[in-house]
Amino acid sequence: MSTFIRSLPIVLLWLLPVTVSAARFDHSIWDGLLRDHVLMTQQGQVSRIDFPAMAVKFGYLSSYLAAVSRVKRSDFLNWDRAEQLAFLINAYNAFTIERRLRASSLPARLKAYIPRNIREKMALMSWIRNQWSIQHVSILGEMMTVKEFEEDWIRRPGLYDEPRVHFALYRGFHEGPALLNRAYDGLQLEQQLEMATRAFLANRSRNRLDTVTHTLEVSELFDWYQSDFERGWQAWSSLSQFFVHYRSALADDPEAEQMLADDNFQLRFQEFNWSQQ
Repeated sequence: MSTFIRSLPIVLLWLLPVTVSAARFDHSIWDGLLRDHVLMTQQGQVSRIDFPAMAVKFGYLSSYLAAVSRVKRSDFLNWDRAEQLAFLINAYNAFTIERRLRASSLPARLKAYIPRNIREKMALMSWIRNQWSIQHVSILGEMMTVKEFEEDWIRRPGLYDEPRVHFALYRGFHEGPALLNRAYDGLQLEQQLEMATRAFLANRSRNRLDTVTHTLEVSELFDWYQSDFERGWQAWSSLSQFFVHYRSALADDPEAEQMLADDNFQLRFQEFNWSQQ
């Protein structure tokens, strides 16, 4: 973001147009917020978000989301596939941050609450999904819930069929993928998705291979969204093919990498940690 834009009062920033051309959308405001207030650590595996500082810039975030909401479906459909998906990812992440800032007291309560048994875990999951179902966003000429936005646009079968999107979407939990400190860009989307995927897989608190038992322990995220990884991306029809392909990010030594290359492992899904960032 330019020094000029940074120096403008927030009230004036709201008056600035955010470019929406026939081919691209201007994500510079969102990119500036991410650069300034998201710190990537552990080689991109973890992100630290400065929520108090982000809250001070809430007007900038509101300006960006207002521009997102003004995009017409007809214009969106004229963009290429990568530009569309980058727009949807950025919008989803920005709406998630906005929701977090608006409900600033809620994360503290959830962070202090760790489910003690499967019944409490299922109740918490149901409550969170219900929040996604009742909170609405305005995008592409429609009011829709966050859940509808994700399922009907980002993950809709036959539309993008891009499983790596799960490592780009920010859902606000420690166990989830990191929030990239840059806006996703249609021109760099392939590289950005690949980087986010490998960073998530390389995090040993979420994914690790036990070479003694031949057990690949992975995030429960892969259990929930398994069908997205088996829908033909790269002509793959099984989740294990995904892990074989990304074996270099999952293995810590040649023996482990060869075990994965030979598809000589069993999967076990680790229980998700629901504490919030």
